[in-house]
Amino acid sequence: MERLKGMNRDRIRLEGMVRPAAVSVEEAKKVLRAWEMESVRSRLRGMASSRVSYSEFLRICGESAGFDRGLEIARDLDESGAVIILGGLVFLRPDEVAKAIERVLPVKNESENKELKEMEKKKAEMEEKAEAEVRRELWAGLGLLVMQTVGFMRLTFWELTWDVMEPICFFFTSTYFMAGYAFFLSTSKEPSFQAIFQSRFEAKMERLMKLHHFDVKRFNHLRMVVSSSSSFDSHHADNPCC
Repeated sequence: MERLKGMNRDRIRLEGMVRPAAVSVEEAKKVLRAWEMESVRSRLRGMASSRVSYSEFLRICGESAGFDRGLEIARDLDESGAVIILGGLVFLRPDEVAKAIERVLPVKNESENKELKEMEKKKAEMEEKAEAEVRRELWAGLGLLVMQTVGFMRLTFWELTWDVMEPICFFFTSTYFMAGYAFFLSTSKEPSFQAIFQSRFEAKMERLMKLHHFDVKRFNHLRMVVSSSSSFDSHHADNPCC
């Protein structure tokens, strides 16, 4: 009896233990789905062949996840990049397909990269030249404004009087306002120094591109192709074959 009392005192007190968190139905379905997909992946990895027919692929998915869910598992594997479905064939090792494509396209990609770099270098030179020309124009404009101001000061205080120069200054100011308004109508940009610089820069670039026969469409096409190729390589590196 004493021994039983001692055992009763030293027993594990289950009432003090924390109950495990309840698992919702959605979480349970998610775990089951992950287990089914991993089961199919494991079976596909163990196959000697690198490709199977689509019907065989569906059969494997059905045997591992149940025939009613086999089609859904097959679609999920294709969308996740674990397999590649092309027509009636299913490639089980996407990395081998990517390497095969890379062996076919490297020469073309290298030539396009080289051409793009040459065009980028040429474009950078034209941009530098266009910016220098626009800055010269702006400095010349500043010089004209300084000369005009000095001339008006001389006419106002030495040659003529303010009564004569006042309407002249008004008309000059109105002319500048109309010039700014015309700039806005032609470019749809606010008449500011930055907008004037950008507008003149774009005009200079357009003239230089025509002068040097720079193909803008070809340049944009090469940028898109090289960017797509880089995105594919990055995606393939981040998502290797399962």
